[in-house]
Amino acid sequence: MTEEIKKTLKKVEDDTSKEITPNSLNTDIPRYPTKLPGDPDCPICHGLGYLRIELALDHPEFGKVRVCTCRQDDVSEQIRQRLFSLSNLDKLRNLTFDNFKVRGRIGLLPYHADSIELAYNQANQFADSLSGWLVLLGKFGCGKTHLAAAIANTAVTNGVPTLFITVPDLLDSLRFTYNDRETSFEERFEQIRTAPLLILDDFGTQNATPWAQEKLFQIINYRYINQLPTVVTSNLPLNSIEDRIHSRLEDPELTTIVRINAPDFRRPTSDIGHHELSSLDLMHDKTFSTFETRKGEGLPKVELNNLQEAIHEARQYAEDPKGWLVLIGPYGCGKTHLAAAIAHYRAESGQEPLFIVVPDLMDHLRATFAPTSQTTLDRRFEEVRRAPFLVLDDLGTQATTPWVKEKLYQLFNFRFNAQLPTVITTTDELKDIEPRLRSRLIDNRLCTVFAITAPAYTGHSGKKKR
Repeated sequence: MTEEIKKTLKKVEDDTSKEITPNSLNTDIPRYPTKLPGDPDCPICHGLGYLRIELALDHPEFGKVRVCTCRQDDVSEQIRQRLFSLSNLDKLRNLTFDNFKVRGRIGLLPYHADSIELAYNQANQFADSLSGWLVLLGKFGCGKTHLAAAIANTAVTNGVPTLFITVPDLLDSLRFTYNDRETSFEERFEQIRTAPLLILDDFGTQNATPWAQEKLFQIINYRYINQLPTVVTSNLPLNSIEDRIHSRLEDPELTTIVRINAPDFRRPTSDIGHHELSSLDLMHDKTFSTFETRKGEGLPKVELNNLQEAIHEARQYAEDPKGWLVLIGPYGCGKTHLAAAIAHYRAESGQEPLFIVVPDLMDHLRATFAPTSQTTLDRRFEEVRRAPFLVLDDLGTQATTPWVKEKLYQLFNFRFNAQLPTVITTTDELKDIEPRLRSRLIDNRLCTVFAITAPAYTGHSGKKKR
């Protein structure tokens, strides 16, 4: 890839003859070296080849980039072909808005499809205006790169010089100049940071050395100060990105941030709606409709009534999940079934649930310490504690080391303060749970605690199995 990038940027260098500004409405923006796409004598665009038309705010064409009339069709086609070769887009020319699935694949939850459609609309709007910054966040395979490439392809078609590049490749191209006799580091760096439109794909996947962090900050900061149109895609939460860059990416005056909450498009549809840490797919049959009321087991009336109340409490919470719901009861009483039923209900309502057994959660966190881990402890922990809807099953069955206690306290404390919807099941009556956790679980301002008194479900009628 390094050799391809070298060729791409070398073309930019070879084509350097005049300078243009990336925004004809702001002559203070630093200039970017390349040939003028339009007629240099044109009184409208002054050789830029594209412009924004001054229209009323409510006009449907307001803010859109348009090709100048000085560019004849045959000349424009030649220019477009040259710009495509300069933009590192040769292998991505098929990724356009026209072939993007606006609501994702068939079978997605409304919650997922809505976020994809929102990202599509924002990307389309950005491609029309090339104003400000657009940050697309989401998991691998959710469509970020397709939308970023669609923006680049639209811009190039409109005659806007564009550089589309993954961040690791960008850094490789800079490192390559140290052994390149033809292009200096300064020339390469200037070509990247002053590009009229820069698209940085896969931000955060680079090797985060001090040198890499510094170069990225210089590029981001330069474009931030000069408000050059920029698109960034990342599968990381923004708060895991270096603080100086993070603060610029979150500036509401400049940046539009879109989070695509959808699964990997390439994964099987059976995974739809389930977070990679979630055990909910193993409980596909545990819904409200399959929960047994156990009337044929010969249970005392008080226990049958208790089960009916538990179902009612769980349904009520599933319909309007405010605060926390804590289900207490012996093994097999049905608390995990009800917790899974709540999660399925929320998934069908469009809210992505994370259902995880507490000991499994600890294992997932420990796994991040392995040399082969593809993620960090901080990132994994952040996924869990910020989950829009979290179910923690079997609290109290985990090993109680000081590290585990600390992680659970941090998780509970964050969600308690943020008042994030959470369901917790436990066999413990709370008296043996770590005091800091118990203080939050019994706080009735946020938590509803329901004790299921029925014994373990056996599936047999008449007698209880001993």
